[in-house]
Amino acid sequence: MGSEVEGTRPVVGLSSYREPATWGLWSASADLLPTSYARAVEAAGGVPLLLPPTTPYGDAARAVVARLDGLVVSGGADVDPEQYGEERHPTVTTTRPDRDAWELALLDAAEERGLPVLGVCRGMQLMAVRAGGRLVQHLPDVVGHAGHDPGGDAYGSVTARVEPGSRLATLVGDGPEPGHCHHHQAVADHPGFTPVAWAPDGTLEAMELPGDRFCLAVQWHPEEGTDSTSDAALLAGLVAAAHAFAAPDTGNPTS
Repeated sequence: MGSEVEGTRPVVGLSSYREPATWGLWSASADLLPTSYARAVEAAGGVPLLLPPTTPYGDAARAVVARLDGLVVSGGADVDPEQYGEERHPTVTTTRPDRDAWELALLDAAEERGLPVLGVCRGMQLMAVRAGGRLVQHLPDVVGHAGHDPGGDAYGSVTARVEPGSRLATLVGDGPEPGHCHHHQAVADHPGFTPVAWAPDGTLEAMELPGDRFCLAVQWHPEEGTDSTSDAALLAGLVAAAHAFAAPDTGNPTS
């Protein structure tokens, strides 16, 4: 896929965790992200750059987005229900207010600049919340099964029906290969975004912003399935959009 992106390789920011971690002799707070994200961007022809939560969030987000060609808002902990004005469901026990604030600031800065954006799992949920939407806090209460989150560190498998003619369909086709999923929440409302893919049980699996800007979000984890044609094509689409954004003839003065 990388050979399709010619010339200077675009720099794609990846929002990252700040978590207790253990490696080698060390056990400390660390800024980290599963390697699959960086490898997926690299395989698609981009240069990955990890973006840990940085204060002051607004100023830091504008500074880094000015130097990026694309952005991935990655998966992770539940979005704090306070962000959409609801009380916590009993299953919402782990939230990361620093990531919420940081990624919301990144999305604000990305919109100001017109930066290509891909949201993954939590990233899709946060994009919907930022737009004024809300989440289903515990999906099994709605769909009657836990297939989207099998528990532990395992991924479930989900297929999606994709809206013909959507940006997503141009990348992955009308019926992409089964995707990796690991979430107990889902998007309920998404003001301004167009829904473009659904699981067989009705769960929203993807949404996109109308217009020319690449601003797309999926509920599954394409970075975990880049051996599949559809997931690789999705990451390649983001990197191609980042490459076009960075090209001199776009009028972008800072990339």
